[in-house]
Amino acid sequence: MLTTLIRRTMATGRHFIAVCQMTSGNDLEKNFETAKNMIERAGEKKCEMVFFPECFDFIGINKTEQVDLAMTANCEYIQRYRDLAKQNNVWLSLGGLHHKDSSDNAHPWNTHLIIDSQGETRVEYKKLHLFDLEIPGKVRLMESEFSKAGNEMVPPVDTVIGRLGLSICYDVRFPELSLWNRKRGAQLLSFPSAFTLNTGLAHWETLLRARAIENQCYVIAAAQTGAHNPKRQSYGHAMVIDPWGAVVAQCSERVDMCFAEIDLNYVENIREMQPVFSHRRSDLYTLHVNERSAEDGNLKFSEFTIPNSHVFYSTPHSFAFVNLKPVTDGHVLVSPKRVVQHLTDLTDSETADIFIVAKKVQAMLEKHHNVKASTICIQDGEEAGQTVPHVHIHILARRSGDFGDNEIYRKLASHDKEPERKPRTTEQMSSEAEVYRKLM
Repeated sequence: MLTTLIRRTMATGRHFIAVCQMTSGNDLEKNFETAKNMIERAGEKKCEMVFFPECFDFIGINKTEQVDLAMTANCEYIQRYRDLAKQNNVWLSLGGLHHKDSSDNAHPWNTHLIIDSQGETRVEYKKLHLFDLEIPGKVRLMESEFSKAGNEMVPPVDTVIGRLGLSICYDVRFPELSLWNRKRGAQLLSFPSAFTLNTGLAHWETLLRARAIENQCYVIAAAQTGAHNPKRQSYGHAMVIDPWGAVVAQCSERVDMCFAEIDLNYVENIREMQPVFSHRRSDLYTLHVNERSAEDGNLKFSEFTIPNSHVFYSTPHSFAFVNLKPVTDGHVLVSPKRVVQHLTDLTDSETADIFIVAKKVQAMLEKHHNVKASTICIQDGEEAGQTVPHVHIHILARRSGDFGDNEIYRKLASHDKEPERKPRTTEQMSSEAEVYRKLM
């Protein structure tokens, strides 16, 4: 119901947003009161979404404080933001929570939360690139000393103002992330930040405008500003940039908000006038992302249906699954999701993906089965022994003497035709897949 409402609202094209600029310190209550006033002000102006900067919760005075003040995403402090979202009927972009978990309290994540107007979390993005900077006599900021990097690509999320790609601060220097978000349908890119004074003066606006122009997206960048403590100062200048690269709203250097209208029809107009993405030379270069995806349903292996419980690893292009009639312990298959018979039928992106998945699966199998060798092969076509007309890679954990004089290829060509080799039960296959799924 809410998703349908979002899409209907997005279709109207124009949306009003607020972008916040703060000077967070180590007083969480003071920071919250600043944010509360901003949210209420945005609500009075009928804004649909409010954007907060990285470290909206706090900026500690030292490494110990950065770690000790970290919190979970479901704590009482964040619940107060959820309540404000509901009370003011706005969505919130909370640009960088010091997000701890039970496994590693010494190194919290830096997490970007999107909360809808019902107070529910729509998505969490954990900052991928950590900012480590040490200029003797000027600045020392080693984010890796008190934070850990995320390891997951998070697709753009549908919000009330459009499809939003998530990043945090230093991520802006890595254009591949923004390009990937655009290719996944982003209309807007967000960069909640706490840029230092020196880097902000030199690069802040240039980087943001570049990401807007090259991806033809609105860029929304909430910011920290001013002196947080004697050791740290931020640049400020929170801004909104349109898909043509024009700065349409900007704060100066004080704690404040700026407001902007997002026009999704303008995004489409820019992309029609400058259709650069249709001119990309994917025959010469491509962007490959090691992205894992969750599968809720069954998958097709030619005309056969592979139950979700038999799949132990999946990406947008490929999936790995256990074998119905394995010739040895640790014999699995990797196949493209698109049903094609020959390796040459795959796109370059599919080709890169299937072999990267095969490499990951091989490493997992060798470790799990305590072996140091594997056979990886493709039977590409009926004359090569392919019995299922769908590209698939066999991966087998190998042991010394397991197939006599290494007659593995003869065995692979005939294994599914041998009457004495009985198919395994779905329970057996699901059990094996569950083991591998946890290991992957």
